[in-house]
Amino acid sequence: MAPRCWRWWHWSAWRRTRPPPAGSTPTFGGSDEVRDPANAKALRKKRRRVQVGVKLGKLQFLPDVDEQPPQICVVGSGPAGFYTAQHLLKHHPRAHVDIYEKQLVPFGLVRFGVAPDHPEVKNVINTFTQTARSDRCAFRGNVAVGRDVAVSELRAAYHAVVLSYGAEDHQALEIPGEELPGVFSARAFVGWYNGLPENRELAPDLSCDTAVILGQGNVALDVARILLTPPEHLEKTDITEAALGVLRQSRVKTVWIVGRRGPLQVAFTIKELREMIQLPGTRPILDPADFLGLQDRIKEVPRQRKRLTELLLRTATEKPGVEEAARQALASRTWGLRFFRSPQRVLPSPDGRRVAGVRLAVTRLEGVGEATRAAPTGDTEDLPCGLVLSSVGYKSRPIDPSVPFDPKLGVIPNMEGRVIDVPGLYCSGWVKRGPIGVIATTMADSFLTGQMLLQDLKAGLLPSGPKPGYATIEALLSSRGVRPVSFSDWEKLDAEEVSRGKGAGKPREKLLDPQEMLRLLGRRA
Repeated sequence: MAPRCWRWWHWSAWRRTRPPPAGSTPTFGGSDEVRDPANAKALRKKRRRVQVGVKLGKLQFLPDVDEQPPQICVVGSGPAGFYTAQHLLKHHPRAHVDIYEKQLVPFGLVRFGVAPDHPEVKNVINTFTQTARSDRCAFRGNVAVGRDVAVSELRAAYHAVVLSYGAEDHQALEIPGEELPGVFSARAFVGWYNGLPENRELAPDLSCDTAVILGQGNVALDVARILLTPPEHLEKTDITEAALGVLRQSRVKTVWIVGRRGPLQVAFTIKELREMIQLPGTRPILDPADFLGLQDRIKEVPRQRKRLTELLLRTATEKPGVEEAARQALASRTWGLRFFRSPQRVLPSPDGRRVAGVRLAVTRLEGVGEATRAAPTGDTEDLPCGLVLSSVGYKSRPIDPSVPFDPKLGVIPNMEGRVIDVPGLYCSGWVKRGPIGVIATTMADSFLTGQMLLQDLKAGLLPSGPKPGYATIEALLSSRGVRPVSFSDWEKLDAEEVSRGKGAGKPREKLLDPQEMLRLLGRRA
C-alpha cells in the first residue's frame, strides 16, 4: 500500500477516492465529467476553486487569484522545518512562510549534528538555502518561541503554525554517578565539536586512556570515530579549531561502545560500521562468543539487517587478510563493541572528583523479534575508563504550556502532523514522531505534514480571512527588545566563516559566540 502522503486527497464535501486508472484524469467524488479530456477546459472554469494539478504523484494546488494568501509560520530551521516550508511553497503558489529559529544561524542538526567528516550529508543546505531565498519565505533567527513569543500569539497572527523544533535534549541514564565530572551526553559532545554555541564551553578532558560510550547507534559511532580519527584527517573539515586543539592533545587510545542487547539489535547502519572498521590507525575488538549461533538466525532477518550483521560476524570471527592484518598490527588505537551490558552505576575516582569507570549489569535477551528486550542476569562487571559519553537517545522538550505534550514519548500528540485538539497547529520531524530516522525520513515525514496542512486549508478548516503574519509578531518582538536575524544576516556570517576557514584550508571556521555574531552584524552585544 502506498504511503498516505502520495494518495489522492479531495477537499471540502468531496470524499477521498481511489487513485484513477493509468492515463485517466483525476476524479472528484466519482464524477464522470473529468474522465473525458474534452471536458477539461470547461471543468477548469466550472470548478476553479478546486483545481488540482498532479506532478510526480504529488498534488499541486492552484487556488483562486482572489484568495487570501495564507500566512504560515514554521518553528525550527532544521531539516523538518525547511522540508515543511519547501513543500508548502511548492504546492501552494501564494503561501508565505516565516521560519522562526532560536539560534542566530539556520539548519539545525545539519550544521550542529552531522559529523564534520561527513560533508556530503551537509549538501542539503544548498536546497534549504534556495528555499530561504524565495520571496515567499523569510528566516527569523534569534527568536525563541515559548520565551520571546508565545505559540498562542503566533496562532493569532498566522493561518497555521507548524512546530518543527526537533529534539533539543538528551535521554538521561538515570543511574548513580551520572553527574560526575567526565560524564557527558553524546549530544553535548557532538555540539561541542560542531560549534553549537551552548556547548562551546564543554571542555572535555581527554587525558585518559579509555573512553566508554553507552549506546550503539550512529551517534555513538560518530563520537567514537571523532575520538579515534588522527587529527590531521580532521584538519580540512569544518570541525571547530577549539575542538581540534583538544583532540590533538588527546590520550584516548581505546573506545568501548556498549549496548544492552546483542549484534542483531544494534541501531547503527552499515555505512557507519564500515567507516569504523576501516578507520586509519585503529583495529576493532569483537568477542566471537557474542556471535555464536548467529549465522543461522540471520537467514530470516530483513536484507539490510542481514548485511549489517554479516559484516559484524566476519569482523568478529574471520582472520583478516595479509594486508588488513598488517594494517591492524600497526594500529595504535582500538575500539570495541560490548554487547549484553547495561549501565548500572558510574564509578568515581578514589577522591570522588571524577569518573573512574562504569559498572555494567550483564544481560540476556528475552522475547523474539521486535519484542526482544535485555534482562539482567544478576552478574556485573566493572569497566575502567576516564570518560563516559551517554548516547542513549535525544528527546524533545515542551515548548509552550498551550501546546499538548506527551512527556513519556517525548512528542506532541498528533494525527499525521495535526496536533490533537488544537486546530491550525501542526508538527513535523522528531517532535512529531520521536528522535528516529535519517534526513530522508524527516523529508518524507515533513512533506506529509505539509500535505495535511494544505488539505485542511483547501477544506476550509483554517481561518479564511486576512491574517497579519509577521507584521504583528515583529511589533511584539520589538516591544520586548528582541531583534530577529534575517537570512541575509546569516549570509554575512556565512561569508565571514568561509573567509576565516580559507586560510587554514577548511570549508569554514564556525563562529561560536552569539555576541560576536551580533557585533559582526552591527548589533549591540
